[in-house]
Amino acid sequence: MNARVSSFRDDTLFGRLVMGIAESPKAVIAAIVCIILLFAAIVGPYLTPQDPFDLAVLDILDSKLPPGSESMDGLIYRLGTDGQGRDMFSAMIYGLRTSLGVGVFSGLVALVVGTVLGLIAAYFGGRIDALIMRIVDLMLGFPTILVALMLLALLGQGLWKVIFALILVQWATFARAVRSAALVEKNKDYVEAAVTLGISTPRILIGHLLPNCLPPLIVIGTLQVAHAISAEATLSFLGIGLPITEPSLGLLIANGYQLLMSGEYWISVYPGLLLLVLVFSINIVGDRLREVLNPRLGER
Repeated sequence: MNARVSSFRDDTLFGRLVMGIAESPKAVIAAIVCIILLFAAIVGPYLTPQDPFDLAVLDILDSKLPPGSESMDGLIYRLGTDGQGRDMFSAMIYGLRTSLGVGVFSGLVALVVGTVLGLIAAYFGGRIDALIMRIVDLMLGFPTILVALMLLALLGQGLWKVIFALILVQWATFARAVRSAALVEKNKDYVEAAVTLGISTPRILIGHLLPNCLPPLIVIGTLQVAHAISAEATLSFLGIGLPITEPSLGLLIANGYQLLMSGEYWISVYPGLLLLVLVFSINIVGDRLREVLNPRLGER
């Protein structure tokens, strides 16, 4: 049995990651929280007592009710309601779906784009490498929020416009990380053997170089999802991200922050706490993955 566990730990990347997380109590808790929130986002419509964006079920008389209040229809608002009479629990679950969807999708697309360009830059070198890396340097030279603000100021509000802006500001991070890892692998014997055998360039890039670039990609990908969620929340809070018909946690926070001093704290505080827990948990998991894939960090 011990031999099997040791083999699982040492022979597969997935096994190393699972065992590495299992050895850290705080990483286990963070991973469980992430799984619960992801599950809640996926099955959200089946968990919520109302569709908070169906105008037919909303009653303005139920607006700004404190947590634990009961509506005229007998529905108990466990977390209260906002200014439009929406159940805060339902609105937060729907907002969680939007925030996670934007963060994960934009992160995955940015990962693919950055990985492809990073592999091409490392493998071909020369002018291609110089061109791609100068673009990367240009993208990384500006703050993420500033670039996203400029893009959305030009493009306007919209779900896909926010996703496009986040992809554009994230791909450069992946490209630089992949290029660095691929340059190390490029001159090794197995790559030279593949070239000698006449294996096609796409097969060398995908089948030989890419698998050895996965460790940094996994870590950066995890952290970039959290970064994308935070960036989207910031943009929506500022009023230039998602429209009110597709609210995220950031927009829910914006709807109630002006009411904080009037005692109606739940409208803004509860979505803010959910966003904090989500981003914090993803960051803890990402930091633990970095320690597992880079043992030197765990020895400090």
